[in-house]
Amino acid sequence: MLVTMDEGTPSAAAGQDILQMSFEQALAALETIVQQLERGDVPLDQSISIYERGEALRAACQQRLDAAQARIEKIVTGADGRAASTQAFDAES
Repeated sequence: MLVTMDEGTPSAAAGQDILQMSFEQALAALETIVQQLERGDVPLDQSISIYERGEALRAACQQRLDAAQARIEKIVTGADGRAASTQAFDAES
């Protein structure tokens, strides 16, 4: 669900609704913003507001991805299926 930000809407309130979104909802909203900006049919002032919201959504998604990666780094299972040690997450493996 994309909630557009009016110029009169405080950015703190906009940030609060982003915090309430799941990762998937934030990503979908970000994709919608990218599509709107790529079409180029949005007035300049609205484009700036949309871009600002997109940046907030991107930051929220990145924060959640970083947190997930940190959790993965902590979990390495032993032969018995139990967490045995901590090992860095290697995205290339």
